[in-house]
Amino acid sequence: MYNEPIFLKPVFKDRIWGGTKLREAFGYEIPTETTGECWGISAHPNGPSEVLNGPLEGKTLNQVWDKHPELFGNQEGDEFPLLVKILDAKTDLSVQVHPDDTYAQKVESEPYGKTECWYIIDCEPGAELVYGHHAKSKAEFGKMVEENRWDDLLRTVTIKPGDFVYVPNGTIHAIGAGTMILETQQSSDVTYRVYDYDRRDAAGNTRELHIEKSIDVAMIPHEDAAFDPVENSFDGLNEQKLIQEDYFTVYRWELNGTVDQYDNPAYLLVSVLSGNGEVRTDGEASTFNKGDHFIIPSTVKRFSLKGDAECIVSHPTI
Repeated sequence: MYNEPIFLKPVFKDRIWGGTKLREAFGYEIPTETTGECWGISAHPNGPSEVLNGPLEGKTLNQVWDKHPELFGNQEGDEFPLLVKILDAKTDLSVQVHPDDTYAQKVESEPYGKTECWYIIDCEPGAELVYGHHAKSKAEFGKMVEENRWDDLLRTVTIKPGDFVYVPNGTIHAIGAGTMILETQQSSDVTYRVYDYDRRDAAGNTRELHIEKSIDVAMIPHEDAAFDPVENSFDGLNEQKLIQEDYFTVYRWELNGTVDQYDNPAYLLVSVLSGNGEVRTDGEASTFNKGDHFIIPSTVKRFSLKGDAECIVSHPTI
């Protein structure tokens, strides 16, 4: 029986809006000076993580999912369901929207649409997100896009470090400049761009927009999604359940001592935002540090924790 955490090697993505904070904040060896994304826990074919330890070392997460279903509670499905990223938005991301599962499967032949959520790791004072819009109908939405009335159409919200934002499929959204987030999402790379500020890449080209598909899948009129965080305290651990919805359950762990026993509800995806500590299973200790990403598999029924760290933890909702 596999009885230790599975540590993963991140995959990095160059983005037109990216910067260098993934190196500065986490010490990652980023490939370019415009690195926008760290795919910390990924089995997506566009960037699967590689196992760094144990008997599965060198295997990709999608290979582990295929060959060792017992590590994931024998959950059904051909594709690993979640993807965890850290994003460094040096400049504004495009205004975009994601489809639901049905649309993604029918139109894109992709297994999942994309519902996601964001934990704001850091941001500049006064930083903003685009979250929603002001159109009351698809016709009004399309007219405002056609007339480039972006200030009238788009709804912005101010954010601060520690905020949590839930972004169901169909939500018009954009991460603003000067923001670093941890994103938990369905394992999907389907994005429809509505607006990209008319900017050009290094070759002088504008990026493709997807206006018709965006209008097809957008929530119109916009409604803020409801969620109700719940806080639990253990000896040595403050745990906030940030959200529990159809696709994922996400927690924030503030570890400040020793937790003698934590019962594993499924398989846990853990990303360490600060500090360090250890996970102990059957007397064996695995240390973790800021910037690490790992999975505690279903075969570990319970474990203990020790350290001083902040982590974002998730699992598929079951």
